[in-house]
Amino acid sequence: MGKLLSDFTVGESGKIKAVTGEGKIRRRLFDMGVTPGAEVRMRKKAPLGDPIEVTLRGYELTLRKVEAACVEVEQ
Repeated sequence: MGKLLSDFTVGESGKIKAVTGEGKIRRRLFDMGVTPGAEVRMRKKAPLGDPIEVTLRGYELTLRKVEAACVEVEQ
C-alpha cells in the first residue's frame, strides 16, 4: 500500500513508488533525484508542516508540502 511523502512522520522511510504531478513540479522532482525505486527517509518537519527535509540518495533534500504530495512511497 502506498502513502504520500507529505503524510510521513519524522523517522519513517520507504521506497518511492511513483511521482505524479504536472509539468514543472514533476520535472523539478526528477531533476533532484526523486525517482521511482529510490529510498527516502523523513528527517525533519517544520513546526507548521511545511517545508519537510528528507534523506534521498545520500543527501538531504528540502521539499514543500505541495511537492511532497506528488510522491507516492511504499513502506
